[in-house]
Amino acid sequence: MSIRRLLTAAAALATVVVIAAALGLDIDVRIATANAGDGPEEWSPTAPFPQREVYYPGTEALADDEMRVTACGTGMPQPRLKQAAACFLVELGNGDKFIFDMGAGSAERLAALGIPLDQLNRVFLGHLHIDHAGDFPAFYFTGPVNNRLTPMRVWGPSGVRPEWGTKVWVEKMLEMWAWEKAGRGSAVDPRGLELEVNEFDWTAVNAVIYQENGVTIRTLPAIHLDQSVSFVLEWKGLRFAFSSDTLPNKWWRAYTNDVDLAIHECFIPPDYMMARYGMTPSEAVYVGTQGHTAAQAFGKIMSLTKPRHAVCYHFQNDFDTAPAVLSEIRKTYDGPLDLAQDFMVWNVTKKHIRTRMGVPNHESYPAPPQRVKYPPDSMKAYKWTQFSLSGVEPESAAVTNKLIEEFNKRNGTDIKPGITGLPFRDEQ
Repeated sequence: MSIRRLLTAAAALATVVVIAAALGLDIDVRIATANAGDGPEEWSPTAPFPQREVYYPGTEALADDEMRVTACGTGMPQPRLKQAAACFLVELGNGDKFIFDMGAGSAERLAALGIPLDQLNRVFLGHLHIDHAGDFPAFYFTGPVNNRLTPMRVWGPSGVRPEWGTKVWVEKMLEMWAWEKAGRGSAVDPRGLELEVNEFDWTAVNAVIYQENGVTIRTLPAIHLDQSVSFVLEWKGLRFAFSSDTLPNKWWRAYTNDVDLAIHECFIPPDYMMARYGMTPSEAVYVGTQGHTAAQAFGKIMSLTKPRHAVCYHFQNDFDTAPAVLSEIRKTYDGPLDLAQDFMVWNVTKKHIRTRMGVPNHESYPAPPQRVKYPPDSMKAYKWTQFSLSGVEPESAAVTNKLIEEFNKRNGTDIKPGITGLPFRDEQ
């Protein structure tokens, strides 16, 4: 038997034993050594397999020098179940997590990963289109009922006009959903509704907009209307670049050379846009090549900047469109490449970059809070009108009050009914 096969067998044995020990399993080591000859490798029929080609969220620790990136939205403004709009989650070995863009449909993808929302409070928006920022209001306002107790922080570009910038966008969001915020904050711990807005100059080139805990994030101007930007994250010698929406431009070329992972938008050919979106020829050409990056142009900018690994996103990735996009890219780029799908995952270290598909939880519930909760007095926090309170039906309220009484006995609590207690207070 060759030295190489001996080492392979030893490695397989070590992997099985380590996993079994971590899980408290008692396995028969003889099974792991079954391939000491020239036969196939045999895995235990009861112990966990020592090799997984998919990523199960919540089951994998990050190394101190490792980055993990998860696609939580790779699609378009055209809604579809298969792909949410733009959103990428970056997790670092120091525990920090960052969300880049939060397009429509992406919040449920983030929820399916099972990460406590207290850990998902840094959001960077490349621009304020619905397919890049549309789920931020829902993610923010429903945070407290999904156990977020940490203040939300958002970064976004300034506007050509002040009223078009991120700061006013957030102000108007809060005005539009003022009733939502008042009612939501009265029902649960409202600390998750605290919001920090960081607006930066969209024309700034390679400017630092975030620098904490060894992580630096820089902004680059993008060409997608005005007031659009791209981002570069740097940490422990690793560099991650995210284009959001843009044409290939001189700033991306100058400042993303040799990044470890480059995620850049890429569109399907205009002919497909005519067939699939019902666009006219002029619409298809303008949208697909002027405000966005054509597949051949994606390949060209990757050839010029030479990332360790390139990822194209922002197209509807199907059995027929994917080969067309790949064929166009390969005319101008022959390097490492992935065509992004929702829940695709990249693990990045200085030595290796690994691509897998994640296995999300389709029936997820909120992850537990990371801080002690302090529920508010809902009757004091939100001022109900007498009209609504006068409509409480006494017999149904009595059933509800009995339910609360039984709950208190089971749990050793002393919770008083608020609204359903009102019809009986005059009798007490």
